[in-house]
Amino acid sequence: MTGSTTLTRRVRQLCLGLLGVLLLAALWDLYKAFGPEAGVTVGEQTLVLPRTTDLAMPHTWEMLQRLTEPVTSARDAPSALSAVLDASGFTLGIAARGWLIGVVVGLVLALLMSRFRTAESALLPWVVLSQTVPLIAIAPLVRRWGSALSFGGFEWTSEHSVSVIAAYLAFFPVAVGALRGLKSPDRTHVDLMTAYGVGWWRSLVSLRLPSSVPFLLPALRLSAASAVIGTVVAEVSISLRGGIGRMVVEFAQSAGGDPAKAWAPIFGAVLVGLVAAGAVGLLGLALRPFALTEPVR
Repeated sequence: MTGSTTLTRRVRQLCLGLLGVLLLAALWDLYKAFGPEAGVTVGEQTLVLPRTTDLAMPHTWEMLQRLTEPVTSARDAPSALSAVLDASGFTLGIAARGWLIGVVVGLVLALLMSRFRTAESALLPWVVLSQTVPLIAIAPLVRRWGSALSFGGFEWTSEHSVSVIAAYLAFFPVAVGALRGLKSPDRTHVDLMTAYGVGWWRSLVSLRLPSSVPFLLPALRLSAASAVIGTVVAEVSISLRGGIGRMVVEFAQSAGGDPAKAWAPIFGAVLVGLVAAGAVGLLGLALRPFALTEPVR
């Protein structure tokens, strides 16, 4: 009965998500059909709603049609959809590596801060402060520093730099969410472990980690989204070819003559984000049985 209810809820969520996409497309075309060509402005220069000209706002069916057309006029040029999927796979692979690094770093920091109060006081402000550094500014620095590293036959590439930048954004929600989860058990449960002489590591495995699962799952989803954003931005910053970020720049250059084409890599970036969130959702299903749902006895 529980499995049937869960399946019904998942199907309903999927249907509502598809309905939301259709409503957004309908609102887009309705505004283009009836909205002012100059857009809606407040005051003299503040534009609050976009212009509805064909150059500024193409129809949704034009965007979808461009996906089926060749990228260039060359005879053997692939379709825009094929090129976007290839670039999406490239970006997703880098984002996945960055996410894994970020998750490991975030968990290690959370364990360290939950174990030692001094470490939390010393590290947590720097963890928060790290997210205020502009990503575009540090991306070229990471590539320059990485290119100077030498480990035997290992060669640092621009892909490694992008993965590090993605991890830089991904570790923060994991560190904060895991720390909150590790500190979430009731004081009575912790005192009970202490009364029975249970060490910190045993208490971590049997109490703190299971209690942290409800806090960790949202953090992992946010971390995956942050990794995708960091990957796309880093690809643009260091001009890494092959991914969605660079494709956004290249396709935007032709937006003046073909504005619908520029939306193809944007759809690819959305697809990468959805796949990343879906993968973390499957991971959440695997971790859910380990969540602590009953008080410790």
